[in-house]
Amino acid sequence: MTKARTVDVVIVGASLSAAAVAKRLVDAGYETIALERFCLPRTKPCSGIISPRGHRFLIENFGPLPKEVLHEPTSCKGVTFYFPGGVELPMEFDHGSTPHLNRTYSDHWTIQRSGAEIHDNMRFLSASDQGTHVDIVAGNGQEEKLYRARYLIGADGPNSKVVRTLYPEYREAITWFTVKQHLHEIVDCPLDPAYFHYWFHPELGYYTWSHQRNGRQIVGVGHEANDDFSLRHAKALHYLEDRHKVKLGPCVTRETSVNNFGLSLINRYVFGRGNIIVTGQAAGFLNMIAEGMSAALHSGAIAGEAAVDAFRLNRPIQEIYRTMIQSEVRRCSDQWNIMKILFGRPHEADFMGTLAKRSKREKLIVLKDVAKFLAPWGKYNWGRQMLWQAITRQVTGGYNPRRWR
Repeated sequence: MTKARTVDVVIVGASLSAAAVAKRLVDAGYETIALERFCLPRTKPCSGIISPRGHRFLIENFGPLPKEVLHEPTSCKGVTFYFPGGVELPMEFDHGSTPHLNRTYSDHWTIQRSGAEIHDNMRFLSASDQGTHVDIVAGNGQEEKLYRARYLIGADGPNSKVVRTLYPEYREAITWFTVKQHLHEIVDCPLDPAYFHYWFHPELGYYTWSHQRNGRQIVGVGHEANDDFSLRHAKALHYLEDRHKVKLGPCVTRETSVNNFGLSLINRYVFGRGNIIVTGQAAGFLNMIAEGMSAALHSGAIAGEAAVDAFRLNRPIQEIYRTMIQSEVRRCSDQWNIMKILFGRPHEADFMGTLAKRSKREKLIVLKDVAKFLAPWGKYNWGRQMLWQAITRQVTGGYNPRRWR
């Protein structure tokens, strides 16, 4: 094993959140290394539809997006919600169309432009917080490397090795979901290719969507990790053909991701301890309709800023980070907050405004269908927690930080 490499900060992951962390640190003059377990560019399963807020962040921090980091169609105009009762609600995004990112190349592009030193094909193995610094071990099966950093930042996605290192019991303590998207040849698809299409249908799954990508049609389904996805997928295909006249050919590509869905709903974020902090989806940030990229970018930037302040002020990074991250917690959890949905405007597509223009009959259909869609979630006991957090938000102006790890 080689002698430890001493740097200011080590980031685990080469994701969008990692790039945002690194950009803040490098711009402030701190030596930063990003560890990535795969060779870059690496495959990243994702719908690729980023929110307008995330798009603005990318342009402001990394510059105009080159065409090679985009799928075709290169942009998405909005989202359409479908309900079993027959109501369809197309909604354009605020501020216009948003990019359709190819995560394999967009993540690589952003981490390169961050200025961090990238060590790919180097898996994070362990970390030991010594108080004054963190000792880190990484390896690739052939060799191991030692790093010594003032701070370690976990930006390694939902199934975070950093989180599991800090909290070995974490994986068994939450509900895990698997999201699979199958790309099919298109025979005939009347669905508007400029929109992301989402179904509030409990029989199809907790998360069922479709959109076009590079001449193929994605049919995606999300459910509990141990569910029979072949059956779920077949049911979704049948429903799309029967209800929307979508005729698809064979599946060409399959992509799968595991998600820690639920943390942002019930304010159970994981931000680390000591000199190790966690950001992005590893911390639990996930927006409505499972768009996590914008929250990953903004929470990553906050993590980077917290580290910069900790260096300059010589104050505990946890204290600074947990104070600063409250703004992103509010923005993310507000998207799931029923009071904010009913009486505010937490999303970047106007659901309530669009619904308000419909007839009383259609409004009633939507309300009934949403209630039916939410019913299967009851077994997770999230309803009361979400309601209590919504009340807390209304009374105190924020979400209870004592629920965070």
